[in-house]
Amino acid sequence: MSCNHDCSSCSSDCKDRQPADLHEKLNKYSIVKKVIGIVSGKGGVGKSLVTSMLAVTFNRMGKKTAVLDADITGPSIPKAFGIKERCMGSDEGILPVSTEAGIDIISINLLLENETDPVVWRSPMITGTVKQFWSDVIWQNIDYMFVDMPPGTGDVPLTVFQSIPIDGIVVVASPQELVSMIVEKAVKMANMMNVPLLGLVENMSYFACPDCGKKYSLFGESHLEQIAEKYNTKLLAKLPIDPDLAKSVDSGRVEFFEGGYLDGAAEEIEKSMR
Repeated sequence: MSCNHDCSSCSSDCKDRQPADLHEKLNKYSIVKKVIGIVSGKGGVGKSLVTSMLAVTFNRMGKKTAVLDADITGPSIPKAFGIKERCMGSDEGILPVSTEAGIDIISINLLLENETDPVVWRSPMITGTVKQFWSDVIWQNIDYMFVDMPPGTGDVPLTVFQSIPIDGIVVVASPQELVSMIVEKAVKMANMMNVPLLGLVENMSYFACPDCGKKYSLFGESHLEQIAEKYNTKLLAKLPIDPDLAKSVDSGRVEFFEGGYLDGAAEEIEKSMR
């Protein structure tokens, strides 16, 4: 009878108890319609590459896109887009940096004095920064935000899942046998957090001979089809080892790479977001 329906201030374990909403509030000047997390079970599989390419692909589809670089200790998004300038701020909040094609980006490297300065922080500072990237940055009318998460299933991915209203995730992997087990860990974490799995992307899937066009599986045959079937999801794309793509990223020109490797994946993701 004395219930005030505020579960956050009550210790009773009643049947009507609602789980606390841990999501951070957006800046009052921000609008973000859909948030997609890009995750991987281990590092070095091309998660940031896929994040960048998805932001570019949706941008080409006429959507206003943004990238929140949550990989605080290993940020690479600004490098892929060739961004050198620093974020500016005001009393209202932090302003993200826009790329040449109009993609809004926030990353710790856009706040450091030198982009090569290491971020030697303990976990509370790292997770606090990720939350601020969501709550303190002014995201202006974003259709799709892509969150580049650090690899694994530790503190920061957990913070992202709990603090930011993720609409779905894309898991990135490479073809090695060991990766199959690690991919399943990432998928199971998403299930535990009740975050929809939109699909899988395999990077470094094959190399196509420039002379004959024959495809070679340099890292072994793929096992992601079986994992996708097991978890009732889709294998959205298989990205090749493409020297031109690598050159575009290294030179900071990823948004001008002409390959449409993720066009089909973007269509599937948009369809699932409706």
